[in-house]
Amino acid sequence: MNLKTHEFLEYTAQATVVGAGHAGCEAALALARTGINTVLLTLNLDSIAFLPCNPSIGGTAKGHLVREIDALGGEMGIVADDTALQIRMLNVGKGAAVQSLRAQSDKNAYHREMKKVLENTEGLRIIQAEATEILVEDGKCVGVKTNYGGIIQCQAVILCTGVYLNGETITGHVVQKSGPNGFAPANHLTESLAKIGFQIRRFKTGTPARVDSRTVDFSKCEVQHGDTDIYPFSFLHDTPPENKLPCYLTYTNLNTHGIIMDNLDRSPLYDGTILSTGPRYCPSIETKVVRFKDKERHQIFIEPEGADTYEMYVQGMSTSMPHDVQRQMYASVAGLEKADIMRYGYAIEYDCIDTLDVLPTLEFKKVEGVYTAGQINGTSGYEEAAAQGLMAGLNASLKLRGLPPFVLRRDEAYIGVLIDDLVTKGTDEPYRMMTSRAEHRICLRQDNADFRLTEKGKEVGLVSEERYQRYLKRKANYEQLLASMQTRVPPKDATPLLERHGYTPPTSSVSYADMIKRSIPLKEIMSEFGVFGEYRKDVLETAEITVKYEGYLKQGVELIEKAKRLEDKLLPPDVDYTQIKGLRLEAQEKLNRVKPFNLGQAGRISGVNPADVSVLMVWLASRNS
Repeated sequence: MNLKTHEFLEYTAQATVVGAGHAGCEAALALARTGINTVLLTLNLDSIAFLPCNPSIGGTAKGHLVREIDALGGEMGIVADDTALQIRMLNVGKGAAVQSLRAQSDKNAYHREMKKVLENTEGLRIIQAEATEILVEDGKCVGVKTNYGGIIQCQAVILCTGVYLNGETITGHVVQKSGPNGFAPANHLTESLAKIGFQIRRFKTGTPARVDSRTVDFSKCEVQHGDTDIYPFSFLHDTPPENKLPCYLTYTNLNTHGIIMDNLDRSPLYDGTILSTGPRYCPSIETKVVRFKDKERHQIFIEPEGADTYEMYVQGMSTSMPHDVQRQMYASVAGLEKADIMRYGYAIEYDCIDTLDVLPTLEFKKVEGVYTAGQINGTSGYEEAAAQGLMAGLNASLKLRGLPPFVLRRDEAYIGVLIDDLVTKGTDEPYRMMTSRAEHRICLRQDNADFRLTEKGKEVGLVSEERYQRYLKRKANYEQLLASMQTRVPPKDATPLLERHGYTPPTSSVSYADMIKRSIPLKEIMSEFGVFGEYRKDVLETAEITVKYEGYLKQGVELIEKAKRLEDKLLPPDVDYTQIKGLRLEAQEKLNRVKPFNLGQAGRISGVNPADVSVLMVWLASRNS
């Protein structure tokens, strides 16, 4: 590497992580914890693990991701538990597959705790500087250059740039070069990424106002307390976090909607100022009012930002309206009539890449050693970012250690669904994880994340011995409990409980498992017969679900086995699909663009139909004969 006069070799490492948001933190930890000498570059040390939008972790499908990250040896779940202000289980009235944990986090505490973890990780150095160029020689990454002229020499770089690439915040007619919350943007790296072959696109997200809790009339809102009889995010923790502060629910009204419609010509979303694509599943209040004209109100959640501040987050009212319009909008909502706005809402536009240029390992197809994770890949959400960061960092580590890559299938994890969607289908809008995206969700529940993934995390070197021993103990307790549930109860003892649930008296003994299959809650069985009190709640829940949904789980496993037959049929990475007779032109084009690993992935590509997959199967058979 030849240095120019204004450049200097600042550090030599095996890997460099660019960006210290949720993707960057997990990537850096995955690298360093697996023995890779790593540098973490961040624009500002004060923005490490920052929560620029809602200070919460988890939520529908997102809670699944957090537990999977934890099961693999990641950090997000641990810090979320340690800094939670409140934790709840969502969708408790629905099936086990869609129930998800969500914690309201202390924004400043989360940042401090994650920063402390990074600072105390052996083999990880943190540097405040802006990455301006990815250095490439002979198609391989050789380093990163900073805005100060420093060169970080390395063999791998993980790009976790969040919403900072050419970031611009927009409020009314005011457009500013800025990252979230007034942090400086990254103005120089996009040019380098385009130069090495990335296709650049532009997405948008947004955030609502923060109000002073002392000026909110909570008597006009519905209070929402946290749950206590649930398990935490991390499998390393025995009990859920203490619920310290409540959240509140209120609603917009027709007056709110009228204010928005009367000022729509001043909205950057509708006056041509914002042209980039925003998130479909987390729209601004302007978009909700325009899109759902028939709705008389929308839910608004007022949530604490931290234990050391009066700021509260107004979830559901993300906006880029001018400040004077925002004041009218918020004042029209019950409870917020006299609320003082401490920070106004804004939209933010940023550069990201086309993930069809990325392998399932999250490595860039055109330059060896360059990986991408988080919002640069077109996703939205802290949890999606952290999951990608862990996988990108882990795959970079495996490659540097000369070991096979680590790719999770769609039937193994929500993380597998997330990454497969990105690299196989791509995304034309900010991607959000949802339970509906996971076709095998009955088998991918958050309660069994460790059973699915901790062995795999151990094999690739990321799961600690402490975590592994806890997993072995939980698994042993679970298997012991399942066996105990087969214990049979004499008819005379079982009759009272069964009759209370509308069943006729049994003529023969009934097992506890049989009672669960008849939809009798395990809690009632425990109370009635004084059994299973020695087991932890998380073990009890997983065992109950396994027994109750036995038939569905069996069907799920059969579907997974069927799908795996296609996943096991590998496709050569260098095949030219235009040379395979029988493939339609669109299929040839899409297959050459994505370069799928196997027939299963090929079949999920937009524009490839079942007939094309049949052609590929015949071609593979003839090639292997």
